[in-house]
Amino acid sequence: MVQVEPSGLDAVFALTDDQRERYSRQIQLPDFGEFGQQKLAQSTVLITGVGGLGGTVALYLAAAGVGKLVLARGGTLRLDDLNRQVLMRHDGVGELRVLQAAESLRRFNPDTLVEPIAEYVTADNVAGLVAGATVVVDATHNFEERYWLNDACVQARIPMVESAMDGMEAQLTTILPGTTACLRCRSATPPPWDRRNFGVLGAVSGALACLTALEVIKLITGCGPILSGTLARFDLAELTLRKLPLLRQSDCPCCGALAP
Repeated sequence: MVQVEPSGLDAVFALTDDQRERYSRQIQLPDFGEFGQQKLAQSTVLITGVGGLGGTVALYLAAAGVGKLVLARGGTLRLDDLNRQVLMRHDGVGELRVLQAAESLRRFNPDTLVEPIAEYVTADNVAGLVAGATVVVDATHNFEERYWLNDACVQARIPMVESAMDGMEAQLTTILPGTTACLRCRSATPPPWDRRNFGVLGAVSGALACLTALEVIKLITGCGPILSGTLARFDLAELTLRKLPLLRQSDCPCCGALAP
C-alpha cells in the first residue's frame, strides 16, 4: 500500500489527551490507529486555491488533524463565490480570501498550523511553495498554474493530488513522481478552460473536496488504496463513477526521464 512519510517523522511523537479524544473516532479505524494520527500531525499539506474546492479540502484536513496547512491563493472574495466557499464570511466580500480561510481554520482547529500566502502560483514562486510539503493538493482554477505545480512536484519528488471539476463533472487522481503518469503525460496541451465563469453548485465542489481530502489522508497514513495511476471521473448529476488507467509516457518532457 502506497503512503508517504512526513519529512522529519518523529517516532516518539506523542498525542496529547485532548488530541486522543478529539480524533478518537478515526483512531479506532482499522489500519489507522494512533500512529496514523501522528503521521497526520507531522505532515505539511500545500493547497493551491482556497475556493469551493480547495477551501473545503483544507477544512476536512484540519478536521482530521493535519499538522500544517499552507494555503496559496491570490485575489479577494466576490459575492458570487459564496454559494460554495464555506470558509468565507458574507461581510468579507472584497477582502483577501486566503486570510479569511486561515482565520476560519484556526478557529475550527487550533491543533493545525495554518500559513496563508496571498499569491497565485507562478513560475517564479512555485518551487518555494512546494518546498517542505509532504503532499501538494492542486485545486487551482488555472491550467497554467497546474502545469507549474506538476513540474515542481515532479522535480522535487513530492506527491500531488490533482482535483478538478466543471459543472456537474469532477475528476481526481494522485501523481507519484517517477511512478505514475504526471499531468503532462495526460494533457500535453491545456484543454479549453474558462477561469471565471463556469457554472457550479456548491455541493458538487464540496463532494469532490471530501474525496480529495480522503485521498490525501490515505496517502499520508496508508489507511487505504489511493488513485495512483488511475483517473477517477465522477458524473454527479447521474451519480456514476468511471476509473481510467493513466499511462506514463516515456517521451514526456517533464517526467519521461525520471527514474522510479
